[in-house]
Amino acid sequence: MTTDLAATSSLLVQCGLWLSAWTGCKPVDEVGGGSKLSADAPGSRKMGQSVVLQSRGAICGTKGTTIFRLSGNRKDEAAVCGIVGYIGYRNVCDVLLDGLKRLEYRGYDSAGIAINDGNEIEIIKEVGKVSDLERIVANVAPKGNQGIGHTRWATHGGVTTVNAHPHSDEYKRFVLAHNGIIENYHELKEALAAEGFTFISQTDTEVIAHLLSKIYDGDMLKALTSLQDQLRGSYALAIMDREDKNHIYCMRKGSPLVLGIGEGESLCASDIPAILPYTRKVMYMDDGEIAQLSSQGIKVWDAKGTPIQKKSFFIDWDLSMAERGGYPHFMLKEIHEQGGVCRSTLKGRISGGSVDLSGELSMDEHTMISFRAVHLIACGTSYYASLIAERIFERWTDLDVKVDIASEYRYRDSKITPDTLVVFVSQSGETADTLAAQRKARACGAYCLAVTNAQGSTLARCCDDVLLLKAGPEIGVAATKTFMGQITALYLLAMYIAKVRGTFPIERESELIDELLQIPYKIETVLEREHLIEELASKFAFSQNFLYLGRGISFPVALEGALKLKEISYIHAEAYAAGEMKHGPIALIDPNVPVVVVAPKDSLYEKTLSNIQEAKARHAPIIAVGFDGDERLASDADHVLCVPPTLEEFSPFVTVVPLQLFAYHVAKKRGCEIDKPRNLAKSVTVE
Repeated sequence: MTTDLAATSSLLVQCGLWLSAWTGCKPVDEVGGGSKLSADAPGSRKMGQSVVLQSRGAICGTKGTTIFRLSGNRKDEAAVCGIVGYIGYRNVCDVLLDGLKRLEYRGYDSAGIAINDGNEIEIIKEVGKVSDLERIVANVAPKGNQGIGHTRWATHGGVTTVNAHPHSDEYKRFVLAHNGIIENYHELKEALAAEGFTFISQTDTEVIAHLLSKIYDGDMLKALTSLQDQLRGSYALAIMDREDKNHIYCMRKGSPLVLGIGEGESLCASDIPAILPYTRKVMYMDDGEIAQLSSQGIKVWDAKGTPIQKKSFFIDWDLSMAERGGYPHFMLKEIHEQGGVCRSTLKGRISGGSVDLSGELSMDEHTMISFRAVHLIACGTSYYASLIAERIFERWTDLDVKVDIASEYRYRDSKITPDTLVVFVSQSGETADTLAAQRKARACGAYCLAVTNAQGSTLARCCDDVLLLKAGPEIGVAATKTFMGQITALYLLAMYIAKVRGTFPIERESELIDELLQIPYKIETVLEREHLIEELASKFAFSQNFLYLGRGISFPVALEGALKLKEISYIHAEAYAAGEMKHGPIALIDPNVPVVVVAPKDSLYEKTLSNIQEAKARHAPIIAVGFDGDERLASDADHVLCVPPTLEEFSPFVTVVPLQLFAYHVAKKRGCEIDKPRNLAKSVTVE
């Protein structure tokens, strides 16, 4: 099959890179800069030279492989992908494929690798999952110790073999993998085409390869600094030069990249799990930096080409934390880890029956007392965790509390002053909208605090303070254990600030602390009842619509429960504050619409029961989440998912778990791709 892609000019917006959550990092040492980069061979571009790609498999049409799978002239807006690069003594093919498998939840539309075998760079790529690529690679069996790989995810359009990464210039001298968006892609492409450069893909990434080919004059550092000056937008780049068998080059602006420092080997990746089997010593690139990876170590320069010293960190993870451990899906494993996540997030932060964060937070008592307001800013599941925390800050502190979605906050005329504490909640610390909101708050003089699972993330480095979740890696796209870590950390923060400000209910402090310490065990009690939740999920797995209801602190739990069902089962589910049901949503209720009600025995319990009766009168099946021994709820609802009773403040910790399990088992019954739900990314790192 032959396709003329040179005539195709539609913009394919490329993948944004996500650097996933990690924790337990501590400084190890300093990694030195170095002297000016130089290439081993001259690299002036020879115009008019005819070159045929030597790549096998997808590019050259290996039997059974689709060469091109074009989907029309549509714009592709890929949001998150995975990069891995390796140079050292191992067989690079094995390292790349293993890394891509560990990154596949970042992208599963296509995958590719590029390996320098000592004579040429061989590019192999395929539409589909990494396993599809692996079958082609098994037949080709490329050898080498230097290579890069990429797994791609696109929200719509452009899922083709030719658009898969890595990409090269037309002479296959410079090969690269890219995450991000090149905003001036079109004008660069037009200028390059006018000079005789030809393009075979729709991507903005290929433009980078051609541009590098044009400006390279034998000095790689000079070429990369010039490249940065000419690119507008965001990018994380892993680059190989066919004539330089000893180095891989990395660049970053806006899209994160982590570097791994091994013994006789160096790595780069978009996610810690990809490099965890080989090293736990890492560095995090900052915007504008250029890195050179070799078997001897890593050198880093700033945007002006000046050598800089970078601090390295030790990743205190067990490799098993990034593996399924016998569970059928990462999501189920991570749901079952939530008791441990809660326990680890509490560890070392409660002393003598009181919360103490003074050893972690740099803000002193004077600073905490000076705050007049607290803003909680987040996206998605993190936003729902913030809505729960809003109720707690209101209850325990005297601060004016505001919660906002990051993508809205950045465009509003919010009253942000130096006496405002702005808490940014993000599991990855790389969400583009959250980072933009942080820049706005910082410009207004606010005190910025990150609640994140990633110590070395951009958000963590940009904020005045960081409160870590200690959840370990979360692989499933639908967040579960990081949600549990977030509400645990936010409760601790609220307790601590309230204690310093003198607003914490001292008469209840002992009771509240004791109950908080019991929460991990109560979570694990809920998990022991999974078989009952699975049975219930089977009854409703093929319903088309769900309505979730909750009041007070249970309303955000309902929102999160509905989100989980939507994310992984693709069932339409809406959540409302239960009192709002009469103001419109009740029109949708009929016998085919199950109503899920979060109904712990709290101060709003009676009103919630009234809402159940309203839904029941319209013959809706009622699924309730309530406390053990609640006979009244059992008589009102058709089905009850029971959880251990707890204080009203802490009910979200236990009521959210059955909703997570319910969503999981519904999705499993429907045969959905649970860990890699369609159209979703673990973290959205482009706007």
